[in-house]
Amino acid sequence: MIDPCSNLTSSGHGGNLVGNFVSERLFFLQDLQILELLLALIVFIAIHSMRQKRRYGVPVWPFLGMLPSLVSGLQSNLYEWVTDVLCRQNGTFVFRGPWFSSLNCVVTADPRNLEHLLKTKFSVYPKGPYFRDNMCDLLGDGIFSADNETWQRQRKTASIEFHSTKFRQLTTESLLELVHARLLPVLENAMNKSISIDLQDILLRLTFDNVCMIAFGVDPGCLSPGLPDIPFAKAFEDATEATLLRFVTPKWAWKTMRYLNLGTEKKLKRSINDVDEFAEKVTETRKKELSLETETQKQRSDLLTVFMRSKNEQGKPFSDKFLRDICVNFILAGRDTSSVALSWFFWLLEKNPRVEEKIVAEICRIINEREEMKNGGELKSSLILKPEEIKQMDYLQAALSEALRLYPSVPVDHKEAVEDDVFPDGMVLKKGTNVVYAIYTMGRMEAICGKDCREYKPERWLRDGKYMSESAYKFTAFNGGPRLCLGKDFAYYQMKFTAASIIYRYHVKVVEDHPIAPKLALTMYMKHGLKVNLIKRHETELLNYLK
Repeated sequence: MIDPCSNLTSSGHGGNLVGNFVSERLFFLQDLQILELLLALIVFIAIHSMRQKRRYGVPVWPFLGMLPSLVSGLQSNLYEWVTDVLCRQNGTFVFRGPWFSSLNCVVTADPRNLEHLLKTKFSVYPKGPYFRDNMCDLLGDGIFSADNETWQRQRKTASIEFHSTKFRQLTTESLLELVHARLLPVLENAMNKSISIDLQDILLRLTFDNVCMIAFGVDPGCLSPGLPDIPFAKAFEDATEATLLRFVTPKWAWKTMRYLNLGTEKKLKRSINDVDEFAEKVTETRKKELSLETETQKQRSDLLTVFMRSKNEQGKPFSDKFLRDICVNFILAGRDTSSVALSWFFWLLEKNPRVEEKIVAEICRIINEREEMKNGGELKSSLILKPEEIKQMDYLQAALSEALRLYPSVPVDHKEAVEDDVFPDGMVLKKGTNVVYAIYTMGRMEAICGKDCREYKPERWLRDGKYMSESAYKFTAFNGGPRLCLGKDFAYYQMKFTAASIIYRYHVKVVEDHPIAPKLALTMYMKHGLKVNLIKRHETELLNYLK
């Protein structure tokens, strides 16, 4: 017999199974619909963002703005990323950061805009509070970040000193001593031992010693035999790198990290402590020396001494904090810029032997004009180039300028509009707009430098064999307008004297497969340094250029 209860039970189980199946199917369809909607939304956002690229040069994402593209640029070469966008946007574009961030800015490489903000409307475009807020921990109220009266006072004091005969004499004498008593012996030792050296590190040591001697009257001995470890040098480089990252990080993010002492802000704090320690040691030493010197000894002509003897607007001596800022700013100006430029120059030179040959020929031709050479004198490895001979080296200056065009020591700079304005290219700026001018990009724009803009051609700087400078608003390696670099002439002399002294004696060969890339910092360091081998330039080779 069949039990009716069991049939009922079986039927109930079957109904439950069918019901569960239908319910699961409905839930699956609902999940699938939600998934399809999400996928459709993502596709729509992606298509919309990519369409924005046609208008703005970079995809604009909801909430995130252009941040994803910026992060991608940071992972590779940020300067090339900016260059690519600017070339597509005819020299100017608006960077849109994430919502509630401070990353919005106008980026430009248009010479008309640069002349407008650096000269024509100089008072409308100071460094601004955004720049000072990012830079305050490192540069303080120094000349690079200061505005208005603070900047004018430093600029005027430094300008008077830079143009004094005593200061010019000090710069040439100190450089001669450093090159011949320190730099060349270090290079000779490396050549004799057939060892590779990091030329960027050597040049940074040279310029560090040089700027300390002429700006602060102290000799740190960074380029002494054995190349002693100088904690300040590494700390300063780390500090400039960490400081630059603030410009590509939302303000709330880096300020939170600073408060919690985390990440790059922890590194920056540690680095600045080392920088401050060096600057305080320099100022304290100078104060003691000044307190002990007699009237007949008051002949010092270094910048720090000049500021220590000056008074502020209240008629009081400058504070220790202000003197510290003076030290750090002039180290940034005098140490990094020339050495970094020379590093890229020697790398380009090795890739362009034709240019090296022309430089050697120019050096030999100028040396051959000496009276002793006309009277049958011989070329000597110990030869010391004279200031008037350095000034005659037009092709060398053209080669250095070409290196700076392609690899400017300061690749980008910043201003802030203090009132509503319109750029010559039609870009409208509201009060408070941050403006970034891309100096690196300007050297790579066909509209500025021609179709061969990415080629290394010193000849573009010559007219009838003589060096011809370019407009400061097309070649902005030394800035322009009222903020034109005070040390421009000295920087060229320093680079020319150093480069000529090395090239006359050695072939500089970059180590095979050594990686070359710019480092993301305030100045364009080579990320991996510049490993080179030195080969002696024989006298017979030099004599060939004299025939």
